[in-house]
Amino acid sequence: MYWLAETAPRRGSPTTLWPDVRSVIMLGMNYGSEGDPLRTLADRQAATISVYARNRDYHDLIKGALKRIAGQFAARAGADVKVFVDTAPVMEKPLAEAAGIGWQGKHTNLVSRDFGSWLFLGAIFTDAALDPDPPETDACGSCRACLDICPTDAFPAPYRLDARRCISYLTIEHKGPIPRDLRAPIGNRIFGCDDCLAVCPWNKFAEAGRQAKLKARYDLNAPPLATLVRLDDAAFRRHFAGSPIKRIGRNRFVRNVLIAIGNSGAADLADEAVDLLDDTAPEVRGAAVWALSRLTPRNAAARAHDYLADERDPDVRAEWTAVVKESLP
Repeated sequence: MYWLAETAPRRGSPTTLWPDVRSVIMLGMNYGSEGDPLRTLADRQAATISVYARNRDYHDLIKGALKRIAGQFAARAGADVKVFVDTAPVMEKPLAEAAGIGWQGKHTNLVSRDFGSWLFLGAIFTDAALDPDPPETDACGSCRACLDICPTDAFPAPYRLDARRCISYLTIEHKGPIPRDLRAPIGNRIFGCDDCLAVCPWNKFAEAGRQAKLKARYDLNAPPLATLVRLDDAAFRRHFAGSPIKRIGRNRFVRNVLIAIGNSGAADLADEAVDLLDDTAPEVRGAAVWALSRLTPRNAAARAHDYLADERDPDVRAEWTAVVKESLP
């Protein structure tokens, strides 16, 4: 099944990517969860991973499907085609709304009457002239559930997202230390965040995705933090081979796990942080300092001066300095 959208020759339109494009075919793939995607938030010694990242990388799956469909269309229509899945600055959500797949909700994500919040999007550009489908209309009404549930208050207003406060951005795209005031609200979310998606009332019409390679791996539904934090680079690559998690690398991933450990309230996890105070990656060392200070403040304070003497990274030094200040009477 496919949807059509007209293109217009304006700045940022598909014509800037391919001057010959006359139509855009937008497609969506459902990846709805079989259970409550927020269930694991209550288990603070386990990790919560965004639903889309609990198995294979969707880019590969969708691109393969789009190429097959595009090839069949090109053969029948005698047209040229190009396929895009996050591989170029394509405005998928506005195009999907114009094509009638859904509308951009107050959380800025696409919402579908049939699939709720759980859709991957892809685009086929073609030089064939096609009649467009009617656009979808906004059906959010007065609901603000997605805005109110955000742990970090990343929505300054409906339909506006401050990415600098978004947990998905912070745990996936953001490099270096996560801002201190946003660490506690992250909880045990180590890769992405589904809160604003999961709470949408339109999900009452959603169905579980049928693509087997998108169904959650058992070991990624609620993996123990203690297991994940011990992954070295080689083990990380093996464990997340074929997963979208692999692209952030071991260091950023372990940084996220340490933030979750600091939020766990489990003092028995403090030793995991201690083991990484000498890690080669500064983002890991800094997160280990913070986690240790949250779980066993006295332990952290007792180590602060010795580690400060040898630490050269300014961000990690700032973490130890904060420990010292917090320990003062």
